Formats: sequence, C-alpha cells, structure tokens
Amino acid sequence: MAERITVKAVRREKMGKEVAKKLRRQGKVPMIVYGGGGDCIPVAADLKDIAAILRSETGHHTVFTLDIEGIGENTVIFQDRQIHPVTGRLLHADLRRITQGEKIEVAIPIHLVGEPEGVKVQGGILEQVLREVTVLCDPLNMPEFLEIDVSHLKVGQSLHVFEAKFPEGLEVVEEPDSVIATVVYVKEEELEPQTESAGEPEVIGKKKEEKKEEE
Repeated sequence: MAERITVKAVRREKMGKEVAKKLRRQGKVPMIVYGGGGDCIPVAADLKDIAAILRSETGHHTVFTLDIEGIGENTVIFQDRQIHPVTGRLLHADLRRITQGEKIEVAIPIHLVGEPEGVKVQGGILEQVLREVTVLCDPLNMPEFLEIDVSHLKVGQSLHVFEAKFPEGLEVVEEPDSVIATVVYVKEEELEPQTESAGEPEVIGKKKEEKKEEE
C-alpha cells in the first residue's frame, strides 16, 4: 500500500464564478468536500498538488488526506472533477470523505509478474488484455496495484479473472470471464516467390530504337 499523501487546503469564505477564476489565476483549484457524516465545506488547494495526484498511477482513485486550515484532516477521494476541454486543466473537484470501515468500488492497476513458459520456451508473445480490475474494498487499505503471476502460461493459454489470485479483503466485481493476459504465437508471413516473368522491366525507348535500325 502506498504512503498516504497529505495536501494542505484553506476554506473558501466567498463563492461564485469570479472568485473561482481569481483562485485559478493564483494557481489554486476550488473544491468541495462533503459526505462521511460531516458538513459540506468549500475549499481551495494548490493546483500542482492536486494535479500530481491525478497524474499518479492510481489517479482519481487515490485516497489522500486533505488538511484544511482551521478545521483539520479529512480522508478523501475524488467523487467528481471538471476538466477544461481544451487545456486539460483541472477547474473544479468534488471530494468525498471516507469513513472507517466503508467500502468503495475502485479500479486497481494490474502488474504482470513472471516470464510465461510460452514466451521463454515456446517463443510466444505475452499480451496484457486487462490493465486494471474493478474491486470493492476498504479505501484505507487499498493496494496501489495488484501483482498477477503469469509464469505458468503456455502458447495459446489465457489467464481469466476467475483464475487469478487476489489479496484478501478485496471483493472482485469484474466479469469473471474477462481475460487478463494471454500468450500468442505470431507466425511470420511467407514471401511469395518471384516468377520468371517478374524480370527486368521493358525499356520502351530502347525497343523503338531497335525497330528503326531494322527498317
């Protein structure tokens, strides 16, 4: 499990579009924190800190601590976010508080481990079909990624979700028949042999000169 990230924030005393625009010019992003039995709190934090979380491997599924000045720490996760359609900049975010014992549905990245037998011995190619798996888990104990062993796969074999081993405490809600990875053998296409007719191209100009000499 990754080390918990802490982001500092301040409470927004004023609301409105103009206030939000001013915050963005200052390198801040306006947000709302709600849920978990607490009050709804409008806040603002440094855009670089929030953007760094969204760029991480767990992205918007990241659980982090929001330390609000004068209020205290809140364990939160992204509920919704507004992105500028042209610049890709984060304009606004809704953060939901996480309470002890609560389970949420998240997609966790998959890391394949081990060299498949079909690659090492049979000359096949490993293809990862599923990059993340959807699970129901306690966000406070959520792994950063899941390691799935594929060393036993031979050419023509696939590993499905229902066959994989997952850590205790995770309730997999992905389709059981979904393919995580497969080993395939790619056969090189044989080149068609050239026929005798595919020799040197006829030089039209040369043929005309030979015809004149004959006349």
